[in-house]
Amino acid sequence: MGKFNVKWEAFADSWREGGDARVIEGLKNTLTIAIIGLVIGIVIGVIIAVVRVMPKYKLLPKILDKICYIYTSFFRGTPMVVQLLVGYYVLFPLMGITVSSLVTCIIIFGLNSGAYLSETMRAGINSVDSGQMEAGRALGLSYGATMIKIVVPQAIKNILPTIGNEFISLIKETSVVSFVGAVDLYNAFRYIGSNNYEFMVPYLIMAMFYIVIVLIISLGIKLMERSLRKSDRRN
Repeated sequence: MGKFNVKWEAFADSWREGGDARVIEGLKNTLTIAIIGLVIGIVIGVIIAVVRVMPKYKLLPKILDKICYIYTSFFRGTPMVVQLLVGYYVLFPLMGITVSSLVTCIIIFGLNSGAYLSETMRAGINSVDSGQMEAGRALGLSYGATMIKIVVPQAIKNILPTIGNEFISLIKETSVVSFVGAVDLYNAFRYIGSNNYEFMVPYLIMAMFYIVIVLIISLGIKLMERSLRKSDRRN
């Protein structure tokens, strides 16, 4: 118990000497990357899913489908850290674009999330009764308008738990953003531990932070599902 008290005191000293500000910055960056990345991923996922399920009678849908296949294959076939390194040190410099490490992480996380959510969204679209599309077309809506206004909202409702799981995955995967110099929760607590080479307490508290965040997200998803079920019963 005495050894733990020593480690706790070392952590408290590092916390008072700027560690608290580092953790707040890391928490803010972790949530920013995950939330904006998820929003980007949902938008990209919807676009790709619509392209993938679109009838391939004409040349343009076939070309778009191939582009989407290449995109999803790359982002699903390479590790997140490789995508970050390629984006920050190779792709953006070659394009002459100067962006911060935080913006790079948001973009790459969004592109990665879009690749995974596109397959999930496609499954969600396929789970919607085909009569919904026929009803929309019978009302005079175009294929795209029917998709966006009728089919996609129902698909998102069907895959809501999976979107929640993707959000949780993004939160946990932010631990790799330190490879491009961004500050996240992992980087913040590693900084605290490196001040006196006592990592046990910082890493235990870091784990608690992640657990609390995941529990809050899971609770939010359950409340949303419950609200949607109530609306279905009223309808």
